[in-house]
Amino acid sequence: YFLEMNTRLQVEHPVSEWICGLDLVEEQIKVARGEKLKFTQEDLKILGHAIELRICAEDPSNNFLPSIGTLEKFHLPNLENVRLDSGYTEGMEIPIQYDPLIAKLIAWGNNRSEAIQNLIDAINNFTVEGIKTTLGFGKFVLEHPDFISGKFDTNFIPKNFNPKEWEKT
Repeated sequence: YFLEMNTRLQVEHPVSEWICGLDLVEEQIKVARGEKLKFTQEDLKILGHAIELRICAEDPSNNFLPSIGTLEKFHLPNLENVRLDSGYTEGMEIPIQYDPLIAKLIAWGNNRSEAIQNLIDAINNFTVEGIKTTLGFGKFVLEHPDFISGKFDTNFIPKNFNPKEWEKT
């Protein structure tokens, strides 16, 4: 039985693409055209680990309220095993009327620890100016012992994140 069925790709589809080596967008278009998939279930193998960070135009120190303005700088250098999906570029306006998601930062590694480190390296090398984003908060989470150990739940933010302390960083 299905609890839920989505006939669309989820925001996190790059994670699945990276660990299975498929372009799911391409495959979905083929299905829509009535074409046959180029693989079977038995062909699918999990290769390594991938992790995704949603970069939102939000201010973690202000209860994650939206941050609007101009993306004065928005640049990720070309890093191995890192992917950036975004519809925004430098100079664009981040409006209040839409979802605050401005990009997805995805990293791959041979294992979870390597994928996490690759994502941290990407955050450290990402330049964003003009608005507040969740990049730094993402790094806080990735480096937190509870996240590293895998012992976290939906109460992670109330238990571990203090916006007053965040303002000092």
